[in-house]
Amino acid sequence: MSYVEIRDLCFVYFSAKTAVFDNLTFSLSKGEIVGILGESGSGKSTLLRLIAGLETPSAGKIRIADRIVVDEQTFVAPEQRGVGMVFQDYALFPHLTVAQNIAFGLHRLSRAARKARVREMIELVKLAGLEERYPHELSGGQQQRVAVARALAPKPDILLMDEPFSNLDAALKSEIREELRLILKTAGITCLFVSHDQADIEAICDRSIRIGSVMVR
Repeated sequence: MSYVEIRDLCFVYFSAKTAVFDNLTFSLSKGEIVGILGESGSGKSTLLRLIAGLETPSAGKIRIADRIVVDEQTFVAPEQRGVGMVFQDYALFPHLTVAQNIAFGLHRLSRAARKARVREMIELVKLAGLEERYPHELSGGQQQRVAVARALAPKPDILLMDEPFSNLDAALKSEIREELRLILKTAGITCLFVSHDQADIEAICDRSIRIGSVMVR
């Protein structure tokens, strides 16, 4: 059985009479990195928001691991879905250090367990020695790695990445693509990676899906 399933997903902006999705169906295997391609306005970010529980679909089902998180009778709150998310602007807390940013979602762990998990994540994303720096003291690539480490630290069932290279120049993107794929594969995380750039998808993802909006008649 697939690890993550999107089944007959529909989402409609009624004011614009536009169906962002019309019976969208696909699935991910455990540990698979799947790219979502589409032009601006095609609904890529909306899809991630639906999976994360930040929007409610008009119809359809979403299953993550062995739990249905959305269907006609079910809506699981975002914080209970086991979803990690990396935003376009990384959304790091400017007043927190690298270590503190990574530890932010680990409040349920003991102090010792929290420190151990932060250390594990810092090693994974190769930021040793930068633990006490603040986001403004890091390069764009380093900030991205902090954002990935923070999202992975709580051990989510799926990681959602929304245009994570949009703030990086072409040269840095090329350098980071291979590095990011290695981090994701080493972590064994199931990942949905959104981009409008075919080169990003080809470098990082195992396969891709193209989506686009359709008009409601």
